[in-house]
Amino acid sequence: MLWSRLFIPTLRENPAEAEVVSHQLLLRGGYIRQLGAGIYNYLYLAQRSLLKIQTIVREEMDAIGAQEFYLPGLNPAEVWQESGRYDVMGDNLFRLKDRYGRPLCLGMTHEEVMTIIARGELRSYKQLPQIWYQIQTKFRDEPRPKSGLLRVRQFIMKDSYSFDLAPEGLDVSYEKHRVAYCRIFDRCGLDYVAVEAHSGAMGGSQSQEFMVATNAGEDYVVSCKQTGYAANLEKAVSRPVPPAVPDPDGDLKPEEIHTPNQKTIEEVAAFLKIPATSLMKSLVLIADGTPYIAVLRGDHQLSETKFQSATGCQEFRPAHPEEMRQLLGADAGSLGPVGINGIRIITDAALEGRKNMVSGANKDDYHLKNVTPGKDYTAEYHDLRQVAEGDTEVNTGAPLEIRKTVEIGHIFKLGYKYSHSMGLNVLDHNGVETPVIMGSYGIGIERVLCAGVELFSDDNGMSLPVSIAPFEVVITPVKIADAGLKAAADKLYEELKALSVDVLYDDRDLSPGVKFKDADLIGVPYRVNIGKKLADGKVELVERRTKKTVEVPVAEAAAAIKAAIEATLPKAAH
Repeated sequence: MLWSRLFIPTLRENPAEAEVVSHQLLLRGGYIRQLGAGIYNYLYLAQRSLLKIQTIVREEMDAIGAQEFYLPGLNPAEVWQESGRYDVMGDNLFRLKDRYGRPLCLGMTHEEVMTIIARGELRSYKQLPQIWYQIQTKFRDEPRPKSGLLRVRQFIMKDSYSFDLAPEGLDVSYEKHRVAYCRIFDRCGLDYVAVEAHSGAMGGSQSQEFMVATNAGEDYVVSCKQTGYAANLEKAVSRPVPPAVPDPDGDLKPEEIHTPNQKTIEEVAAFLKIPATSLMKSLVLIADGTPYIAVLRGDHQLSETKFQSATGCQEFRPAHPEEMRQLLGADAGSLGPVGINGIRIITDAALEGRKNMVSGANKDDYHLKNVTPGKDYTAEYHDLRQVAEGDTEVNTGAPLEIRKTVEIGHIFKLGYKYSHSMGLNVLDHNGVETPVIMGSYGIGIERVLCAGVELFSDDNGMSLPVSIAPFEVVITPVKIADAGLKAAADKLYEELKALSVDVLYDDRDLSPGVKFKDADLIGVPYRVNIGKKLADGKVELVERRTKKTVEVPVAEAAAAIKAAIEATLPKAAH
């Protein structure tokens, strides 16, 4: 392609609205333009990169026997009502009505639609297993769109669904996807980690997220370099940092202590001159309409995922101030588990074995000292807390680290969630009607591109992996008006096209500096400079990421470029 004929509206300065690197560079590089909050136009360069990512996804999905579908983005509301997710998704689900007043919604994902197809067509175990996938635009009424393409209201997603007769078959389908995802992200040139995760609103049991470390991310991953352990922060487990001071000895009884106007853990700890690790905090939560008390060490934070797992609730919220007073007789900051009847108390496992701690007294401006979990109140222990800095790996005691990440893919074992709610059954070997077991597997197409930008960029712009860059190489004659330079550039351009190299020819009549800056900005992995070295029969081959420059005989340039590109590309599965 000739640059002079393309629409590549590059910008020299970072737009004021762009905060994260990928948003800044995709705007500056002329990849995207914003249409509305969380809604973007994908221009020529973005479309080329996104289509390359989709091609990789298709090749690897086809390689595991998956079959591509294309399903409607516009869904009748009753489809989602049948599964129960119409209400569960809340305001995140776009809802609308047609001219007859019939309720509709825009698909965030397609478990329900795929299940309806399977329910209508699959009759026997002989038709299983099946893996169906699509690459489709999805919609989410995101309350706070930000970070460019990382948090949007309209996005492209690869979602696939497996259908098996038994859990053993699901294990096979799940593993096929795990391997395929690794190949996809390897071929896209990303540094990523697969972590244990929570299935969330999708339902199901086992799940893994594929995460890329970047400060632009909003998720956190806990990992251990020594053991290879990795999990999403909400799912991760650890050995907590030991208490800052030992618990007081003795079989002591709870005593009230006056703590006027001391509400927060930090205030109470400072007032009593004890560390936060010697305090317990009690959170009053309303889960599916039922009140609970969650008790944690003072310096620990509640994992919402773990609380949901412990209680089995679908959703929960903090109790309102008036609810706290009605249930416990005091305001937040003075609440505790002692003397409570009729409310289920869930205690974090880190408090098991602790004694003589401080908790709220359920009396404004008072706390209790000498509170021992399991003695002074009934303690039902569960892992409720988020991993914190300084925690160590459970089995080995090896150090853990917490990193910000962005999710690029997620695989779930859905189990029977949709089969049971929507009646997806087949006849087994004995002619007995049996529910089908399912899996769900997603990849955020735009997020793969953003991750590539976040991982590989510098002050000059993007340095995209060869496989997902809009072009593999750009030919840059330093002076297009020079007949000799132009002739050499024309010839190399034709040679590279003949070798099926994805080549961009910068034939613009601009200064070399401007052309070099634009090439660096848009992230083309290789640049061929055709200039004064041509007098010696050579051109310069520049690798964008390393800035390494080598002189190549002009007669050998096309073959050298082709070899350099192929050396960086993992082979597709067959």
